[in-house]
Amino acid sequence: MTAENINIGETHIRLRTDIEDHGVAGFILGERMKLIGHIQRNHEFLTSLEPIHVSEGPLIVRMMSRASGKADVGPMAAVAGTIAQLSLMHLMGLGSRCSIVDNGGDIALVNNRKVTVGLYAGSSSLSGTVGFLLKPGSPRGICTSSGTVGHSISFGRADSVTVFASEASTADALATSIANSADGPDDRSAVESALERADDFREHFRGVMIVVGEHAGTVGKIPKLVMTDRKAVLSDLWEEV
Repeated sequence: MTAENINIGETHIRLRTDIEDHGVAGFILGERMKLIGHIQRNHEFLTSLEPIHVSEGPLIVRMMSRASGKADVGPMAAVAGTIAQLSLMHLMGLGSRCSIVDNGGDIALVNNRKVTVGLYAGSSSLSGTVGFLLKPGSPRGICTSSGTVGHSISFGRADSVTVFASEASTADALATSIANSADGPDDRSAVESALERADDFREHFRGVMIVVGEHAGTVGKIPKLVMTDRKAVLSDLWEEV
């Protein structure tokens, strides 16, 4: 397995893969240029907080559009997860059987060994003390949105909303949509509100975990939670076991 950090504009990738000559940096640059070109011709794609349907155009744009429609958010809510997913598809096209593409906490992976993904939830006591144990499996996405950490737009106050789905593009958009609903007079109410919102999207995810302060809730099936003494940070969300 090789490890590499790739930073291109707003894209910050931590990559671990079994492919040595992978060309991921060049691939990501190309995908970003396709997206930028589309935005230059269709500026609302960048600014809209509602889904935008795109039937023709670059794959990255169509994937973001499809994810935004599933989650009822603007297409840019899916950009990080989509880039991670496309990068994973690129690696699998080269024959990868074990790759983890972590784009600022939005992860696309395929693994033939056990992997622990640490939970980062801001100032919550759960942050850095538990992780998700992932068994070997097919490609999937694990994406997290927060109203208290990072620079992404969120209308809620969740410390973390982590979505497990078959596609990182969809998981990213759903995490944003569910996190937007994490609000209420207290932390428990905020969790309950986000759980209700998550129920609207059950057909699109495998599981969701929501953390607000010292309260947490889950919907669907999430991986096994394990204790860890490894303090997770935004740029270091996984480890192999």
